[in-house]
Amino acid sequence: MPVTALVSAKSCGVTASALALTLASGRPSLLAECDPAGGTVRAGYLQNEASAGYGLYHLAKAERTSPDALANAFASHLWPLDEAGHRQVLPGLTDPAQAAALGRTWPALGQIFRVLAEQVGHDVFIDAGRLALHNGQLHPTFTPAPLLHQADLVLLVVRGTEQSLTLARHVAEPLRAELAEHGSGADALGLLLVETGPYRAHQVAESLKLPVLAALPYEPETADYLTVGGQPPRGLKRSRLLSQARTATAQLEATAARRQIQQQYPPQPATAQLAGVLERLTRNGRGGARG
Repeated sequence: MPVTALVSAKSCGVTASALALTLASGRPSLLAECDPAGGTVRAGYLQNEASAGYGLYHLAKAERTSPDALANAFASHLWPLDEAGHRQVLPGLTDPAQAAALGRTWPALGQIFRVLAEQVGHDVFIDAGRLALHNGQLHPTFTPAPLLHQADLVLLVVRGTEQSLTLARHVAEPLRAELAEHGSGADALGLLLVETGPYRAHQVAESLKLPVLAALPYEPETADYLTVGGQPPRGLKRSRLLSQARTATAQLEATAARRQIQQQYPPQPATAQLAGVLERLTRNGRGGARG
């Protein structure tokens, strides 16, 4: 199953999208709140049921003891999102000042996410928050760069508005270059479109020179519930947002599977003899059949 990281150029629905995908997944799933600016699910969707004694910062403390301590502590800091416990969250930071302590924790945490996805069969969604750049590269403190490097897919969340696309253009190319140099390849990067504004998916893809890998409807009432919490809106399970999120998880899995196959079996260069055959066939095809 894929590890998918969600990021944005500015607040435009990363947490609501990541939570919707986690809740809608047809498999066991995990939402990891890894935004260095702090998590919101604890106070929002969970309504403070999970105390500050749970979450990301405590894993950083465990990792400073030993990598084994981090692995052993991981499961005890997850919180259920449903009654059966099939969907869970790793609550994020309660104070952005804690982000500086996570620099050496990100790589080890990324390895745990990979094990959870590849060996346990979980869908893992990482809320990586707003991208921060420094000298044209991902900021080492304010962006969890190692998690993006290790992800199967990195989704730049955008809206179909001029403002959102303008902001996204400034981060799209540095992020693509970062994944090409340090990640699993530039093709790991795609867009998650929140469908609001005048621009449709094909226009957004053309504007940012990136494929739209998934799209979610703009449904403010459901999105507010996912981010702020409170009383669930009527018909929540039948909402367009969660319904389309189920479709999106399947699309993302298929995209990640294709990438994996392409990486395992890259196209082989044609031999000189085969190239000559192909050239003659192509030339004959252009010239038509000979009588």
